Amino acid sequence: MKKQSIFITMLFSLAFIQSCISTTVNPEISKQELYSHIKFMASDSMKGRYPGTPEDKIVAEYISTQFKESGLELLYENGLQSFEIKTKLKLGNNNILSINNNLFSVEKDFVPISFSSNVELEKEVVFVGYGFGIKNLWNDYNNLDIKDKWVMILRDEPQIPNLDIPFGMYSSIRSKATTAKDLGAAGVIFVSGNNFDPMDELLIPDKPEGNINIPVIHIKREIANLLLGNKNIKDLESEIETKAKPLSFPTNIALRCKTDITIDKKTTYNIAAVLYSNVKTQDFIVIGAHYDHLGFGGYGSGSRAPNDHRPHYGADDNASGVSAIIEIAERLSANKDSLKTNFLIVAFGAEEMGLLGSKYFTNNLPFPDSLIRGMINIDMIGRLKEDNSLQISGIGTSIEGEAILEKINTEYQFRLGFSHEGYGPSDHSSFYSKNIPVFFFSTGAHIDYHTPGDSLGGINFDGLKRTSDYIFDFAYDLSSKNTLLTFQEAGPKMPKEGIQRTKLKVTLGIMPDFTGVVKEGLRADIVIKDKPAYKSGMQSGDIIIAINGLSVTDIQEYMERLSKLKAGEIITVEVLRDEKKEVLIVQL
Repeated sequence: MKKQSIFITMLFSLAFIQSCISTTVNPEISKQELYSHIKFMASDSMKGRYPGTPEDKIVAEYISTQFKESGLELLYENGLQSFEIKTKLKLGNNNILSINNNLFSVEKDFVPISFSSNVELEKEVVFVGYGFGIKNLWNDYNNLDIKDKWVMILRDEPQIPNLDIPFGMYSSIRSKATTAKDLGAAGVIFVSGNNFDPMDELLIPDKPEGNINIPVIHIKREIANLLLGNKNIKDLESEIETKAKPLSFPTNIALRCKTDITIDKKTTYNIAAVLYSNVKTQDFIVIGAHYDHLGFGGYGSGSRAPNDHRPHYGADDNASGVSAIIEIAERLSANKDSLKTNFLIVAFGAEEMGLLGSKYFTNNLPFPDSLIRGMINIDMIGRLKEDNSLQISGIGTSIEGEAILEKINTEYQFRLGFSHEGYGPSDHSSFYSKNIPVFFFSTGAHIDYHTPGDSLGGINFDGLKRTSDYIFDFAYDLSSKNTLLTFQEAGPKMPKEGIQRTKLKVTLGIMPDFTGVVKEGLRADIVIKDKPAYKSGMQSGDIIIAINGLSVTDIQEYMERLSKLKAGEIITVEVLRDEKKEVLIVQL
């Protein structure tokens, strides 16, 4: 009966999919077809399109079918370029920890950290405080022999008033473990101080994060105290903060540990097709959007509501972008006679897991990257706001791009927010790293981003059609006029070190405009209810121009100001609202 039930369910699913696939081609971009695509991809039955799931493949095949019906030539296996992803970490059956022949339990007393190697190690333990190796400022390893030994490290950083040391840049467990490894440690033990985590909860490994080739574990304070002899974590934490200086020493006690982590691997896809022009040319313009999302959410998924296990539909992120590339490709196909370049249309998989699909694609291109004139990336264009603001990043990666975008906009009158840098949190970054001019289109963040609230009902279909038409006009202009984009570097080809690594201890509780619609200041696109900014009276759309009297001109300066603040602190935030200055009192 169970097999029969599964078979019947599959038949119903196939029938449903077929009913959602259009059998007619409308050469224009229509709200009805945009709606149909998003309704299918962001439906309950697609369960959030998590990479490697059956629903992931169903959506991939749906996109492939749409490409084919639009007259595109499918690449790879019926349009699907498969690649392997690591989806989940699991604890193996051979995790062992013992001190003086006393055995302890995995998940109760200790766990291996997600980037630990699978190794058995029995060595002496050396306590190294917070594990910082910041030259001339704070070095927990001075005059200490840690070669081929375990080092025990406190998580986070010491809370010492008026001590101007940039601990935040070095306080992640990955950074500390790497420092210990570089200095010769054979293994790393993390423990949480009483102030940092009163509940002393273990970091259960979930998301694959690589392997630093030494064992790295997290232990309970009770176990750490057994290794410290007549000392304990609470007193050591207090002593370091009181004396405001490093405290390290050998324990002369050995720890034996065996780590065992297994990784689930799945297959997911990029979907790729070509629209060849009638002119003999080898040049291509890429138009892409990622189709994956977060499944049912949960911790480690990227969900902003990790305790809510309903489907994370991803209607805007990024069914909106995929619906746009399908419709744009269809319209380009209908205007094929006017095209002077070929188009490569791609729906990327596993973007939410770290741009995995586009990275795989650009490293395994169907054509030499020298033939790609430019890349247009579409990610979240379904929530056009009342002010008609459209964010376009990467315009500094070509000399010609900005002028073309401005000229086309005379018909649309979008409020364009340009960002010059080629690197950004979406798939265009993978192309920028190959010296290809890029253009990233988005209508910006919203309160439903990465939650179950990002559903079909939140899509602004009038805005989605207008935005899709604008992007089509841009792509068509590049091709029909045979525009040769001149590549130029615009910012680093990886995350800005300061922003990537700085650990913020506080937040105002806003979703900022990341791409600079406002030229001087930082606009709060969304003010989140019951967070500090909301309680102070800040409103969505306010433009932050100063914090504690110090200027805020963009997202980088905003984060720099926040990095100097502490929880509980009362600050002033100056904002522009309807061109009038307001001063808000905010308690963090």
